[in-house]
Amino acid sequence: MKNIKVSIIIPTLNEADNIQQTIATTQPSVNIEVIVVDGGSQDDTVAIAQSFGVKVISSSPGRAIQMNTGAALAAGEILLFLHADTRLPVGFDEMIRAALQQPGVVAGAFALRIDADLAGLRWVEKGVYWRSRFLQMPYGDQAIFLTKSIFEEVGGFPELPIMEDFELIRRLKSVGKITLIPVSVATSARRWLQRGVFKTTLINQVVIIAYLLGVAPAQLRNWYRQGKFFRF
Repeated sequence: MKNIKVSIIIPTLNEADNIQQTIATTQPSVNIEVIVVDGGSQDDTVAIAQSFGVKVISSSPGRAIQMNTGAALAAGEILLFLHADTRLPVGFDEMIRAALQQPGVVAGAFALRIDADLAGLRWVEKGVYWRSRFLQMPYGDQAIFLTKSIFEEVGGFPELPIMEDFELIRRLKSVGKITLIPVSVATSARRWLQRGVFKTTLINQVVIIAYLLGVAPAQLRNWYRQGKFFRF
């Protein structure tokens, strides 16, 4: 299985504080390529990524657009979409190859560890684990992976301003099983630290419900960025 190439696609926008650690966790590994897709960073993101010798390309901003751009240029049979503030576990490449060999599996993701020592975050991690395992609904910060052929079959990421990973997983569930690797990726706690664990978790759930009820993704993104869901 080591002869199956894995393309790791990392969308970036002003991620100088995170990108070095993230790329470092992709190495050493066997038969991979790393593609950093930058959406117009004004900091040292691009220079840091280039210092690793990985492929760095430019794209219009927008996570879905950037990930689709990277996927189109990927040489690997397997695609791994990695957020710029998320770090991979040792041996991730072999875990991914093995997971996609399971009968009926079309995609997968990792368990999640949020990088801060707060008791509330341990409950968030447990919720993510059970949601991913039993509802087969991992999100983008869990490093979603799948074969390039399946990615193309479902039309890639819908180019939405928010909820692109949620919608991709919904499409994939209609094709086959979404597996969960019970080893954690480590993601930055910055979102939870900025607004608080309870408020961030509540906002995330409201966004999902509003999306399912038909609220336009552009409106959801504006509300999310401006913090207009709640005033407390």
